Amino acid sequence: MEHIKENIENGKSLTPQEEKLKQLKAILPEAFAEGKIDWEKLKATLGEGVNFSNERYVLNWAGKSDAFKVLQIASTKTLAPAKDESVNFDETQNIFIEGENLEVLKVLQKSYFGKVKMIYIDPPYNTGNDSFIYPDNFSESKEEYQKRVGDKDEDGYMIKDGLFQKNSKENGQYHSNWLNMMYPRLFLAKNLLRQDGVIFVSIDDNEMHNLRLMMNEVFGEENFVETFVWRSRLGKGSTSKKTATLHEYIICYGKNSELLQFNGDVRVSEKESKERIRQWGQGDSRDDRPTMYYSVISDEFGEVYPKKPDGKDGRWRVSKSEFNKLQEMKLVVFEKQDDGRVEAYRLKHKGTKTETAHDSILDSQKVKTTAHGSIEISQLFETKVFDYPKPTLLIKHFLEIINKEDSLVLDFFAGSCTTAHAVMDLNAEDGGSRKFICVQLPELCNEKSEAHKSGYKTIADIAKERIRRVIQKINKEINGKIDFENCKQDFG
Repeated sequence: MEHIKENIENGKSLTPQEEKLKQLKAILPEAFAEGKIDWEKLKATLGEGVNFSNERYVLNWAGKSDAFKVLQIASTKTLAPAKDESVNFDETQNIFIEGENLEVLKVLQKSYFGKVKMIYIDPPYNTGNDSFIYPDNFSESKEEYQKRVGDKDEDGYMIKDGLFQKNSKENGQYHSNWLNMMYPRLFLAKNLLRQDGVIFVSIDDNEMHNLRLMMNEVFGEENFVETFVWRSRLGKGSTSKKTATLHEYIICYGKNSELLQFNGDVRVSEKESKERIRQWGQGDSRDDRPTMYYSVISDEFGEVYPKKPDGKDGRWRVSKSEFNKLQEMKLVVFEKQDDGRVEAYRLKHKGTKTETAHDSILDSQKVKTTAHGSIEISQLFETKVFDYPKPTLLIKHFLEIINKEDSLVLDFFAGSCTTAHAVMDLNAEDGGSRKFICVQLPELCNEKSEAHKSGYKTIADIAKERIRRVIQKINKEINGKIDFENCKQDFG
């Protein structure tokens, strides 16, 4: 009865074929891919002798080869300056671009190839309710595609119905469409990165698994840096759900991870303390790090080795040269334990600064949540003009750890331009000279939204106004001079 009720509520009943497929999927889910039967997998599941075609470890999907061709097609588009919408146009190096980001990324290749230090993007998460540009019909000609992404209404605004296509979960190529949208953009973005450049991509569980595999292919698995887990919400959610989803991910890759350097996380001791210099816990044996097993000399106890409580050989947490430096600075004390062993401790005076690696779990007290991002933009505009923007502190956190105060920062899914806001704020705080390039499609705002009621026709309009308001706010606070250049993609 529940099944019948479900389909009545959907306004349609299942055909006999659909009913059988649903029953088969319930029994053999491993034989399906994107809602369709994978015949090779079905045969293998049923025990028939099958040789999978092209057996190798690879991410594949419908349209992948065509998506690769899309990124190789040269763009004929240009960027047309919009001086009347800019601030100090002739001198600025900050750039906001209104346009379709695939075409814009192609245009940027000539001038910015290998020059970008950091990319941060917050692309569609493919929740089933997203509308975005993807080439679902690769048989269409280049001219047809360009017409589709260039369709405008009589006022010159892009037509959402012609430009965006909703990627619902009922779509037969639900994951493939998203991958086809992301794949060429990530390839082009990689070209723009410096050799010591880094990219951060926000995502949730809908496509996290596919994004990791795709970025392994584009950037190289060896250049994976970290998956940061961010608690983006503080609420507990509805009791109707099995769990409350309170987190998102930010996946990080380097252009060349060997050249990528992060600032350490500096922590200051609030009181006098001491910490053990011998390693304990995971990886604490001599065999784990043979070079970290050595003797040191104590005036009171003589030769000391890193022994574990069970009597086995352990290892120190620092190199011998570092240990010697600590002893020279009189920051090491030795204490005899009840079992006869001698432990070494590092003294930490109040105010001591210790640099450690950054946590992969992002502290929401430090980087805030989407609720904080909403408050930020609402205070700036004195009304709610954008839903769930990222907080500036999240972007500033990544700007700070890449350790470059003159970075060129790119965001080609700019939204309300949190990235631009973060760059300008951080420059004002530490005197840096970071520059941004932000790209946002002039996507029409919903006519019922607060943004539209406030006079903002497109998301790009919101982004530009946010930049202007941040400039005005910072210039007023520090009597400084911040500016930006607005460009529009010429669809010809």
